[in-house]
Amino acid sequence: MEKRLIITVDGPAGSGKSTVSRILAERISYIYLDTGLLYRAVAYKAMQRGISIEDDEALRKLCDGIDIPFETDNGNMKVLIDGEDVSGRVRTEEIGMLASSVSAVSAVRDALLLPQRSAGRYGGIVAEGRDMGTVVFPGADIKFFLDADADERAKRRYAQLMENGINVDLGEIKKGLEARDYQDTQREIAPLKPAGDSVIINTTGIDVEGVIEKMTIIVEKHTRLAGN
Repeated sequence: MEKRLIITVDGPAGSGKSTVSRILAERISYIYLDTGLLYRAVAYKAMQRGISIEDDEALRKLCDGIDIPFETDNGNMKVLIDGEDVSGRVRTEEIGMLASSVSAVSAVRDALLLPQRSAGRYGGIVAEGRDMGTVVFPGADIKFFLDADADERAKRRYAQLMENGINVDLGEIKKGLEARDYQDTQREIAPLKPAGDSVIINTTGIDVEGVIEKMTIIVEKHTRLAGN
């Protein structure tokens, strides 16, 4: 029986990790776990309810109400809080910055660690985020870290938001990405960084298919070696 792997994909905002992780999971018939969506969902609900990121206990209780049903909508993961699907409401830059702050709260990370690990207990998962290979799945079979220069990441995020009908300024998008990069890499808890055994792919100038091809070759090679 073929071993079902745990594959992690980490990287900064705009590096392309969400898109390629979702497509890679579809192609190899694995579950796609979008952990950034979890933190965005917490941030969204915390903002709705007026919960301060300083209120650890309120944030912990909020996380306890999160359900990950592993249902997809056109390949995108769904997240429910108290039965409400908030997956489509959390893609704004404002929520992204708030999610970065929320993800630095130890109570939130502790509360979400178990459901994330439970998702991968049988393997067969592509887990995408910022600390998948360093904290959540340190023993993952394959770890990828995607990166790209700030200009390209800003253009990608700009195009994505405009396509979704969100009118934004490219310069402001770049400033926001750089601010989030600093916040994510400098936080004390689970900072953004590649795991020591990550395969690092710079996606600057490479289209989605090119990145997926590189990743698929590595996955297939690992699967062949594991079967020997």
